[in-house]
Amino acid sequence: ETCKSGKNIRFTSLFLGILDTSTKPDYTKHKYEIRLTGGNMDQEKKSGIYMSSYLCEFNRIFKEFNDIYHEVASRLGLSNSAFDIFYAICELGDGCLQRDICKATYIPKQTVNSSIRNLEREGYLTLVHGKGRNMHIYLTERGKDMLKNVIYPVIEVENDSFKGLADEESELLLRLLEKYNVELKHRFEKLPYIEEKMDEEKSDGGR
Repeated sequence: ETCKSGKNIRFTSLFLGILDTSTKPDYTKHKYEIRLTGGNMDQEKKSGIYMSSYLCEFNRIFKEFNDIYHEVASRLGLSNSAFDIFYAICELGDGCLQRDICKATYIPKQTVNSSIRNLEREGYLTLVHGKGRNMHIYLTERGKDMLKNVIYPVIEVENDSFKGLADEESELLLRLLEKYNVELKHRFEKLPYIEEKMDEEKSDGGR
């Protein structure tokens, strides 16, 4: 048994706070200068690099959004990756491919693979080889109970949260999210591509 929503709506909760009309902050009133460690504020002002009020508020809402789901996962006794994998299976259906879970969750392949192996050892999943290198993910009875008792209630809360919005507000929310994603992706594509990767071990001080 899997949910029949067919849509991953978790990310669309991001702008719920923006649509609250009880307060109307003026995001255009201030600009926040980026403070670089050891940097000179006068030089920063001359450079024209700043974090706008829009960006600061967006970052705050995005962090709060992530914190909400991290707290939910912790309360349910799940890691963030395990929570996302169960959620993705609910969306994609039992027997989905591991690669589809990667696409649905935007979690690195290595992390998904490691988490799925852990869930398999704990008796929530079984792995079945498909064509080529495809790996199908099937829920055990314990895994199905997890979806029914843990993930379904989360999705019910998410759906209920949309009831606090008018249909027009929900549609506007989704259009704005999609538009911002398109703008962000388009502008990020213009950044220079750096072929040489940073040595993370050295950058982390050898940890």
